[in-house]
Amino acid sequence: MKIPENLTIAVASADLKNKKYSAVELAEAYLAVIRDKNPGLNAYLQVYEDVLAQAKMADQRLSAGEESTLLGIPLAIKDNILIEGKKVSAGSKILENYTASYDATAIRKLKEAGAVFLGRTNMDEFAMGGSTENSAFGVTRNPMDESRVPGGSSGGSAAAVAGGMSLGALGSDTGGSVRQPASFCGIVGLKPTYGRVSRYGLIAMGSSLDQIGTFGKTVSDSEILFEAIAGVDSMDSTSSGKIYKKSVVAKKLKIGIPRSAWEGSLDKSAEASLLSAEKKFKDLGYEILDVDLPTLNDALAIYYILMPAEASTNLARFDGVRYGLHLDGNSGIGDYKKTRGAGFGKEVRRRILLGTYVLSAGYYDAYYNKAVALRRQLTEEFLKVFKKVDLILTPTSPTPAFKIGEKEDPLSMYLSDVFTTPANLSGLPAISIPGDEVRVDETLLPFGIQLMAKPFKEDLLFHAGKEFLGESD
Repeated sequence: MKIPENLTIAVASADLKNKKYSAVELAEAYLAVIRDKNPGLNAYLQVYEDVLAQAKMADQRLSAGEESTLLGIPLAIKDNILIEGKKVSAGSKILENYTASYDATAIRKLKEAGAVFLGRTNMDEFAMGGSTENSAFGVTRNPMDESRVPGGSSGGSAAAVAGGMSLGALGSDTGGSVRQPASFCGIVGLKPTYGRVSRYGLIAMGSSLDQIGTFGKTVSDSEILFEAIAGVDSMDSTSSGKIYKKSVVAKKLKIGIPRSAWEGSLDKSAEASLLSAEKKFKDLGYEILDVDLPTLNDALAIYYILMPAEASTNLARFDGVRYGLHLDGNSGIGDYKKTRGAGFGKEVRRRILLGTYVLSAGYYDAYYNKAVALRRQLTEEFLKVFKKVDLILTPTSPTPAFKIGEKEDPLSMYLSDVFTTPANLSGLPAISIPGDEVRVDETLLPFGIQLMAKPFKEDLLFHAGKEFLGESD
């Protein structure tokens, strides 16, 4: 079969239920697109051998009368989310041949729903990067313009959805790693509230920041995936017992805009896209208010102290002794040095060194403790603002997708996270939806706008996102 143009999860689910085509036929169609496009895009690191077997099982469940929106739906999974019996490398040589011994909770829930896993997608090594150029297994290219990056660290998942190589995907978001690739690729990306989705089975980078998120062509698709994986989990002590309830929004919402956060930092076309989004929300009946978040301008600095500190601790487990790569040195500590030196890439080593530095005895109070205090202050400012407004609107990223190799300076790359890191630091849910395209060098490129809500109010993000994009609720 040929994949219908603009096919969504909701439409495909209805088609499968009405036997317009089978799950096997749908999976075969996506495998054909992957064979055609993936050699050029490098979105998938591995396409699973049992895809058609999974689809056949889905067809049997459909024939038995089982009903699930995700039954038979082909998905892509980021290469840091464990699927039992499948390789998972987190984009790193140090885990190149590691096979997962159990399912992540999000994966278990998707299996129960009957989803079909197409393969594992490329990513910046251990989720450290904003372009998917830091993968040990090659660069992923943006399907909208193959000379440009798809964003990161979940660039492979975003490229798979945007390139028509999957109907939806899972990624992980530590400082914007779902939302920024969604912006660059012109799709929808959701970071749920911290604790809303279990992190059990997600290879950790920054444990107080990481959250599994969803990609879809539409807000509805991202919502369907979110509802399937959300919920409390006894295997994750940070998961919340707060049950997701989709509320009926009876009034037009108030949107706050912290204009001082980007004044002078956006080029004219990006600013025009943001102003267009503001006007569209006004035309839809939303009330727009200017809000002040004084600590927002410090968020990036806070993030790049706390995240490396947590990453350096989490990555200490990759020592060549228990699992993953092992290289022989001239002693026990020599084994350790040689394994980690060869197994970790440049960006990972940079962040481990930075994290170890800010946690060291001489600098702990000067850097780490100060960042923790400012993080708390930022969170309090957000909660105060959310007493006045329902949502906060910002750009997702300062720019659209940049050229591959354009940002060799690490600091310029880190600046791509300036609008996304605050949601992770404060545990807020946030979504990136496509705004007006922007023109760069005579090329029209996707540009995302970001909405944030107070904790556990994902339903407001979905509601506003659907209204903005003209989707039916």
